[in-house]
Amino acid sequence: MRAFLVVDVQNDFCPGGALAVPGGGDVVPLVNELGLHFKHVLLTQDWHPPGHLSFASAHTGKQPYDTVALPYGAQILWPDHCVQGTEGAAFHPALDIAHVELILRKGFRREIDSYSAFFENDQQTPTGLAGYLRERGIDTLYLAGLALDFCVHWSAIDGRRLGFEVFVVEDATRAIDANGSLGHAMRQMRQAGVELVSFDEALTFAA
Repeated sequence: MRAFLVVDVQNDFCPGGALAVPGGGDVVPLVNELGLHFKHVLLTQDWHPPGHLSFASAHTGKQPYDTVALPYGAQILWPDHCVQGTEGAAFHPALDIAHVELILRKGFRREIDSYSAFFENDQQTPTGLAGYLRERGIDTLYLAGLALDFCVHWSAIDGRRLGFEVFVVEDATRAIDANGSLGHAMRQMRQAGVELVSFDEALTFAA
């Protein structure tokens, strides 16, 4: 059974947001259209507490996009974004999929970032999504949203690692592309067996 997983289509990742992905707002109409064609739709929502450890503002003398070593590994430092309860953390106002079955909030633990919909960035702490999907009988995921080279990428890789079939709807995503991150993400996804498909192909396959 198939499901459509929409990753982090939130105000802070769209034009005018604190961590705007170039062209981020362009995915919204495509995501809305795809949502109409999938029976099962899930959303993720970045949901950071104030002072989250991934924020540059939490590290004296550091700037956004610096990298620091944290207990779970290297961490890119970001501008403050998607802070719990703020307008920036809200979904894009034009996102319109009425039959969403699950909203999964991630990144709410102050001491660790969470790109993937399946695990925190330590790659050990689960979000519970895998269990939810398996109990529902869902074995195939189509991913879209923001950003392709971070949260979409990590979610796709972890989905494959956990045994799901994973398709990324490439033209319904946009990338940050920081220091070659897009090329790296694309290579890793292909090596993991993630299928990259077009919007039209996803419509054809939608259940």
